[in-house]
Amino acid sequence: MNTVLIKNAKIVNEGIIVEGDVLIEGEFIKEIAPSISHKSSDCKVIDAEGNYLIPGAIDDQVHFREPGLTHKGTIASESRAAVAGGITSFIEQPNTLPNAVTQELLEQKYEIASQNSYANYSFMMGGTNDNLEEVLKTNPTNVAGIKLFLGSSTGNMLVDNEATLEKIFSSTKMLIAVHCEDEGTIKANLEKFKEEFGDNIPVTAHHLIRSEEACYLSSSKAIALAKKTGARLHVFHLSTAKEMELFSNKIPLEEKQITAEVCIHHLWFTNDDYATKGNFIKWNPAVKTANDREALWKALLNDTIDVIATDHAPHTLEEKSQKYSAAPSGGPLVQHAVVAMFEAFHQGKISVEKIVEKMAHNPAKIFKIEKRGFIKEGFYADLVLVDPSKPWSVNKENILYQCGWSPFEGTNFKSRVSHTFVNGQLVYENAKVKEIKAGKRLLFNR
Repeated sequence: MNTVLIKNAKIVNEGIIVEGDVLIEGEFIKEIAPSISHKSSDCKVIDAEGNYLIPGAIDDQVHFREPGLTHKGTIASESRAAVAGGITSFIEQPNTLPNAVTQELLEQKYEIASQNSYANYSFMMGGTNDNLEEVLKTNPTNVAGIKLFLGSSTGNMLVDNEATLEKIFSSTKMLIAVHCEDEGTIKANLEKFKEEFGDNIPVTAHHLIRSEEACYLSSSKAIALAKKTGARLHVFHLSTAKEMELFSNKIPLEEKQITAEVCIHHLWFTNDDYATKGNFIKWNPAVKTANDREALWKALLNDTIDVIATDHAPHTLEEKSQKYSAAPSGGPLVQHAVVAMFEAFHQGKISVEKIVEKMAHNPAKIFKIEKRGFIKEGFYADLVLVDPSKPWSVNKENILYQCGWSPFEGTNFKSRVSHTFVNGQLVYENAKVKEIKAGKRLLFNR
């Protein structure tokens, strides 16, 4: 049996940091104690040297592009980048080709991942205007949830039939995750900019086209529908100050019927960055103003927002290098999400305990993921060591995304992921991913 002893770690779990040792046996955490002696001669010992040991991050929103869009990325390539970045589990979205909108197509993705994923995986079932019957067949114990696009994005899966929406919301007890942007508002804004600029709209207009109002209209409608039907709603990638009034921090997470997520790029960039980053920070919903970013940080820290994710969505350099109107939205983030949040820790914006809460504990709680997201005896050993004082710079040579670029290129990070364990197996060490596809299908306590 694989046995690993991690010694002298700052163990971060459930709001506290304790110094101690962690023993891994097989796939699981066997023991956590102030000091554990070597158990056997074949036990691998890792001296954490006082670095942080955190539960592997659980990214509740990624687009790994397989099947059908594998020129942008694959489950293998992007999960490989994820474990290098300290993300040990991911939930992938249905807008691949073909869209995952039948049980058969959904299971095909699980089959690919079972052969190729370095990280643990789950896939969302996609809802459309006409697949309610298929949606209702979804197994709540081994599928993360239902995904609805209430605004069109890559892979156009727009659900805009209000009767259908209400039916989906009222017919399933499963978590429904939504992309909220109002289509009518976006189209009207786009027409205005086309009148002014023709086909040469500047990227600096992106947040004005996919505006605050477009986000607010859509998310407020989804929340009203969830309240009316009693649906379990999770709102993805919030981007505006205005939307924060729609969510509550007055009740414990476990009792919330409506939960909220923010993504790394909305916490990091603002519309001022379009001038230098251009299409490389073109996302849907758009990166907005400094005031919006400040409000998102405030909401994250006061628990109005529950989860930090990436919305990792790679496109090729060629695709992103087109003019604004032709360039697709989305960018790669899984390799740099954890260290980006640790950068915020160094800047005094957030504690390490809070990073762990928002990137590991809360996704596990919201999705009711079985035995993951915490450092506890009997839980799967999905663990990450982070060295907070090992500076490095993001460049083409160390980017692992298949697309070969990152919006963080040229950024200097103070912290580095040194080791990643997935199901007890050391899959990343010394800046190298080991060729061990240790990922397992996530299961849910529902």
